[in-house]
Amino acid sequence: MGYSVLFVCMGNICRSPSADGVFRQKISDLGLQTQVHVDSAGTHNYHPGSPPDARSQEAAARRGYDLSLLRARKIAAPDYASFDLILSMDENNLLLLKDDCPDEYRHKLRRLTDFCKKYSATQVPDPYYGGDAGFETVLDLVEDACDGLLAHVQRHVNGTSAP
Repeated sequence: MGYSVLFVCMGNICRSPSADGVFRQKISDLGLQTQVHVDSAGTHNYHPGSPPDARSQEAAARRGYDLSLLRARKIAAPDYASFDLILSMDENNLLLLKDDCPDEYRHKLRRLTDFCKKYSATQVPDPYYGGDAGFETVLDLVEDACDGLLAHVQRHVNGTSAP
């Protein structure tokens, strides 16, 4: 049985592709890429088909993550049914997801920061209009949360947790 995770931010060019790339690498490092499906999307259709922001790609590459093959897309109705976990980068996008999500799938919606182990942040801040430091902060939070998320997903993949 596989498990699937969808990361969501506003435009799907900074935060959610960063989380996608980081988590995809962590899954690959453990040899779980055939058991865990990872994707990202935005709540808005601002940049359909565009690669992640160059600053996101550069910051990720400095830490060994490749975001170059990812392309922006808007979350679609079938995503709510097909993904096991849908993780928002912040409260505003979580509220948009809740407004759009059918009731039977709302239990899948959470914030990525719910999985943080070191940081007590409640959101991954949007770095788009800021400087380079914002992209590093995004990666700090995403790496931390993805470590916690990895433990959660491994329990599901190994069958030690209820779906």
